Amino acid sequence: MTATPPPSTTEGTMYVYDLKGKVALITGAAQGQGAAEARLFAQCGAFVAIADVQKAQGAALADELGPDAAYIELDVSSEEAWNQAVEATKERFGGLDILVNNAAAMRIVAIEDETADDFRRILDINLLGPFLGLRAVIPTMRAAGGGVVINVASASGMQGQAWAAAYSASKWGVRGLTRTAAMELGRDGIRVNTIVPGPIRTAMLPGDRSGAERDKRFDGLPLGRAGEPEEVAHMAAFLASSGASYTTGADFTVDGGFLAGPAASPRPTAPMLFH
Repeated sequence: MTATPPPSTTEGTMYVYDLKGKVALITGAAQGQGAAEARLFAQCGAFVAIADVQKAQGAALADELGPDAAYIELDVSSEEAWNQAVEATKERFGGLDILVNNAAAMRIVAIEDETADDFRRILDINLLGPFLGLRAVIPTMRAAGGGVVINVASASGMQGQAWAAAYSASKWGVRGLTRTAAMELGRDGIRVNTIVPGPIRTAMLPGDRSGAERDKRFDGLPLGRAGEPEEVAHMAAFLASSGASYTTGADFTVDGGFLAGPAASPRPTAPMLFH
């Protein structure tokens, strides 16, 4: 008999992350994990800048969240756009305390079929983007006596992912950027950490290409399922809160046990001893 995976719902959860009065800029916030983070941060009392290139979706989410949220157009690969986004956030909400570098892109393609331009474009979004964002917020956070930067990497930044060389390489880079920034900025009161999601049900989760009647890709995970965007959002809210005040330069996995090891073999029917 196969055990039923535990539910992923967060309904009824008490939010213990106090972000009241904090100002957060979240990239890629028009959909998926970014949108879930924007909603939860707003529920926890933060003012939220929804930064994305998707104008209609971003503006709709800002309307949904009310006056404590605003849509800001941002191409994370543009240095000028970053400077404008930071200034717009400060002008609207009076400061900037939290940056969540969530925006990302992925290409599924074999290395030998990848092009230099397309590889570089993924790096521009996934790695250069967090670097530019981090650099853009440092002066404001330093002047305020501190702040929080959360970089969203991936399980593909902890191990390789076939057919996604640019994505995997960029996410490994994000983890290195996080550690370097934590070392340089800790004395300024700026904490920098990485979230490492596993398979999460968003538009970026590649579809099942096995042809099977049911998607069984995640049955072997310890929790037996893919994650939900809200579960990543809860980790982001914790890291943004004072509850994580002594945490910097670290990876925080939200992966259902994906990186713990290969799927467990069947339970033995009796103790087994080998010599």
